[in-house]
Amino acid sequence: MLEELNMFTVVVEQSSMNKASAALNLSQPALSRKIAKLEQELGALLFRRVGKRLELTRIGQLTYDYAVEARQQHLRFLKLLAEYKHAGRATFTIGASLTTLQTSLPDLIQALTARSPELDIKAITGKTHEIVTLIRDRKADLGIVASRIEDAQLTCVPLFDDHLVLVLPRNHFIMEKSAPVITDLNGLPMILFSKGTWYRILTDELFEKYRLLPDVRMEIDSFEAILRLLHTCRAATLLPKSYLRPQMLADNDLQVVPILELEESKRTTSLIYDQSDGFNPAVRRWIEEVAAQYKPV
Repeated sequence: MLEELNMFTVVVEQSSMNKASAALNLSQPALSRKIAKLEQELGALLFRRVGKRLELTRIGQLTYDYAVEARQQHLRFLKLLAEYKHAGRATFTIGASLTTLQTSLPDLIQALTARSPELDIKAITGKTHEIVTLIRDRKADLGIVASRIEDAQLTCVPLFDDHLVLVLPRNHFIMEKSAPVITDLNGLPMILFSKGTWYRILTDELFEKYRLLPDVRMEIDSFEAILRLLHTCRAATLLPKSYLRPQMLADNDLQVVPILELEESKRTTSLIYDQSDGFNPAVRRWIEEVAAQYKPV
C-alpha cells in the first residue's frame, strides 16, 4: 500500500492525473489503476470530479494527511538507517562519578539509548579526578561529574546545581522542633555514604565547619540502601537533592527538612568530553539537547 499512497500524494499535490503521471514517469492508465487499487483496499472513494478538476473526498483528505505523515516517517527512518550504516554498531563509554551514577546517569542513558539504539553503552565509575583522566586518555567518550572542570583539552557543559538536604523518617523526634537548624545534627544518629566521593567530602567539611559530631551508625555505598534503612535505624541522612523524587520519599515514608546552611554545599553536575572527539551526529544532538534541557530559563 505504501507505493500506492506515495502515488496518491503526487496526484493530490499535482492536482491532475496527467501532471502526476508525468512526474511519476508512469502512464495515466497505469496510475489510474494504482489509485483504484488503493480505493478498493480502503473501501472508499478518494476523489470526486468537479468538471475537469479532482477534489478530495473527506476520506481522501484523511488519507492524504496520513500518507504525508507516513512519507515523512519513512524519510526519517531512511536518514537514521544511513547514519547507522555510516557509524556502524559501536561502543560508547560514559564515565560517571559514584554520585552521578545514582542520580543523573540513569535518565541520561535512557535518553541517549532512545536516540541512538545502535550504541552499546558502557559505564565506568570512579572519583571525579579519575573520570577526568579517563576522558583525557580516551578511555571514556564522555563523563558525568559533580563538578565544574577547568581543562583546556576538555569541554565542560554545566547542567544543574545540586546541594545536600537532610532526609528523615516521618515523625522523627527532631521534627518536634518548629524549625530544625544545622546544630541539631550534632549527636544525631545518621547513615552516611562511604568516604571518597564529593558528596561525602562535602558532608565531612560541613561537619568540621560547624563542629558537629553526628552519631554515624553506618556508611554505605548505595543511596537506595540508605533510604531503606532510615526507618529501621531511626536515623537521618544527608543526600544530594537531585537524587530525591517525591515518589521515592513517599514509598519510604520519608521527608526532606530544609536547613539553610546545607545550601552552602552546592556543586554543579556537568558533562565533560574531549573537544577533538568526533561523535556521531546522533550523540552530538543528544549532547545539545541535554544541555538545552537543563539550561536555566
